[in-house]
Amino acid sequence: MADKKFVAVNQETWGHKWGFRDTAFVLHEDRTVSMTGDRYDLCGNRMPDLIPYVEEVLDIEIKPNDVMQEVESKPVKPPNINQDFLNRVKSTFPEDRYSTEDKDRLLHSHGQTTSEEVYKILYNKIDRTADMVFYVESQEETKQLVEIADDCDVCLIPFGGGTSVSSALKIPDQEQRMVVAVDLRRMDKVEWINEEDRRVCVQAGITGSALEDLLSERGFCVGHEPDSVELSTLGGWIATNASGMKKNRYGNIEDIVENITMITPKGIIEQVDPLSRASIGFKPQTILFGSEGNLGIITKAVLKIHKKPETKQYNSVVFKTWDEGVNFLYELSKTNYIPSSVRLVDNVQFRFGQALKPRAQGFAKLIDSIKKFVVLNIKGFDAETMCAVTFLMEGTAKEVAYQQKNILSLAKKQGGLVGGPGNGKRGYMLTFAIAYMRDFLTDYHVIGETMETTVPWSKIEDVCKAATETLFDLHAKHNIPGKPYISYRIPQIYHTGVCIYFMLGMSVKGIDAAEDLFGDIEHAIRKAIMDKGGSISHHHGVGKLRKDFMPDTLTKTSMELIRDMKKSHDPNNVFGVRNGIFAE
Repeated sequence: MADKKFVAVNQETWGHKWGFRDTAFVLHEDRTVSMTGDRYDLCGNRMPDLIPYVEEVLDIEIKPNDVMQEVESKPVKPPNINQDFLNRVKSTFPEDRYSTEDKDRLLHSHGQTTSEEVYKILYNKIDRTADMVFYVESQEETKQLVEIADDCDVCLIPFGGGTSVSSALKIPDQEQRMVVAVDLRRMDKVEWINEEDRRVCVQAGITGSALEDLLSERGFCVGHEPDSVELSTLGGWIATNASGMKKNRYGNIEDIVENITMITPKGIIEQVDPLSRASIGFKPQTILFGSEGNLGIITKAVLKIHKKPETKQYNSVVFKTWDEGVNFLYELSKTNYIPSSVRLVDNVQFRFGQALKPRAQGFAKLIDSIKKFVVLNIKGFDAETMCAVTFLMEGTAKEVAYQQKNILSLAKKQGGLVGGPGNGKRGYMLTFAIAYMRDFLTDYHVIGETMETTVPWSKIEDVCKAATETLFDLHAKHNIPGKPYISYRIPQIYHTGVCIYFMLGMSVKGIDAAEDLFGDIEHAIRKAIMDKGGSISHHHGVGKLRKDFMPDTLTKTSMELIRDMKKSHDPNNVFGVRNGIFAE
């Protein structure tokens, strides 16, 4: 941690928008687009094909001077102060631990959900904000804060990186008590490393990138790499039951964590020691995955670590159709050479990736033209149906060579054409940069969101079709301008099914309360997905956004078990964030 203590409003991130302040997509007078900063491979390049692609798929015209105006002076109600709580906080903690400043409170009153949070913050207002922000610096301070809140009847909401896309950080409308957002990001240290047992104990407020940087100095890694790895925190990963892009090698978060420490009104929940695996009866740690702030504050965890991979290689394969790509993934799932990351993108998303490329010049342009001719004419690929799979292979040189050889052999048997390591790396790294696209297009009256689900292999086609048809039907029903955008990819494969990740978008020029309408459409798409066999979520969590679908996920008795546990352990509802089955 730097000498200057962390304060959210002073950081290098955009705040209410996604990502870092030095990074953004910018539209130029010649209608090319570039990305500022130098964090990503896209930065510094002119992209002449992006705006034509957006105009084509949405059937609209992007006008450089027709820009949505952000609310500059964002309304924030005065804090609802519990004077007894405030007095005890002042007498117990240094002044730099807490803030009631409007900007700090507003920043801690939402996540990154488009319709219910970001859009309203930028262009309208949110109805409820936190009344105080508290920056805990130790487990002991966390215990003290929870005890005081319990005594004074104050609501605490744990806050990590603020990257939630399930409205999990939205302040409950019915909450009448003082609400304190507890920011964990000053708790960002590695407490110990045991290299022989390959374990590390880490405080919950550390971000993914910071954790990997610290471990890299010792020659290790955790390997958990969600799209939000630069911003999200360890505590947030556990609280949402997160997944990462390299889960095939390192596992999902529940496979990585061996012990969790959570502070609750009744005390500390944790195992006495981390366990590789043990039969100990009920395992309380299990309920902390996906707890979404409802039970307490996660302060630290013990994680598995791995030696940094000796070799890392990318590659890619293109297929004539989405169905061929799915068949390839299905066959790959049966093998023993599944790479760290394997991802299939549909044709719409494939063309989006192509639109983000700088236009080739000179000899490079000639080579690109030859490659395109070979793929489309000699090999019989159709530019309107082809899709792509990207791979990341990690491990020893022998492991990677084995994966590479067998993956490419299987791909060719399934009708695939090798696209090369350059395209593979570019496809993988684009994930981090395109998160900024939402805020760029919002400026031009385009609203967008992502959603994901877990689907059995047998129901992939049904789910994709249902999501697409629902979006197009509701778009027409509400007479929304242009055409709707939907694309999907499969970023994770399992023995019994896959994760499907959807990207949605539409122009809302001239639409009143556009964010509410978009939210209703998103809700309807989720219902259609679940009706066809998809899950409530794969890794984003439930929050408040998907609360209505819990009865379709758990039986009534199962939900009563969880509610009874919560009522017994937090009888005063100190952790009243009301996510999942506790949502209002």
